[in-house]
Amino acid sequence: MEFLVRTENLLPPDTPDDVRESLRKGERERAMQLREAGILKRLWRVPGRNATIGLYEAADPAELHDALASLPMWKWMDITVEALATHPQEKAP
Repeated sequence: MEFLVRTENLLPPDTPDDVRESLRKGERERAMQLREAGILKRLWRVPGRNATIGLYEAADPAELHDALASLPMWKWMDITVEALATHPQEKAP
């Protein structure tokens, strides 16, 4: 299954710089692991916001949930997930 995942980072502004940098580093490392596992397919940032839009592929919603919950910033994220289905125009004849 493919999922469009929108995330907004809500890390408190008073988070110490060293903690913020450690979380960012961990986030990048985990994103690369998810890419290597074939779960994270594409990732875009949203200009002007601390937000991303990602295309994920997982066997089911539970597997996607586990992948998202494994992100270091998980507890500070506002996440919206949309399951995607192939449009009939995209299907091979």
